[in-house]
Amino acid sequence: MTIAETEREITEEFELFGSDWEGKYEHLIDLGKSLPLIDPNLKTDDKLIKGCQSKVWLHSALEGENVVYRADSDAIITKGIAGLMIRVLSEHTPNEIIDAKLEFIDQIGLKEHLSPTRANGLVSMIKQMKMDALAFKLNAS
Repeated sequence: MTIAETEREITEEFELFGSDWEGKYEHLIDLGKSLPLIDPNLKTDDKLIKGCQSKVWLHSALEGENVVYRADSDAIITKGIAGLMIRVLSEHTPNEIIDAKLEFIDQIGLKEHLSPTRANGLVSMIKQMKMDALAFKLNAS
């Protein structure tokens, strides 16, 4: 599935809730709960996303031609946001990740319904995921 297809799928899921943000938050929490546990050894300071209010650890690895992300957080909503971003970007090539527009974030109204610190954390998470993809691309050159 392409990134754009996954974005459309997520947009459709969130549309099912209409304007019910309580339901959307519950969905985010469920996404976070579905994240596979990461190795506790990966929860190091160098894996922490800078700019997040809560602690978010992001690990990226190049497996074959695709970048695979793993994440964890000490906050349930933030863990759900990480789960959402992993669902969209993980298992894609560095170029696909770098070029991803991530328009679904505005389409589902996520940024406008997050606290300013969580919205900043989301931006920081996306930035880190794209920077990791760029690093893998440059190392492969």
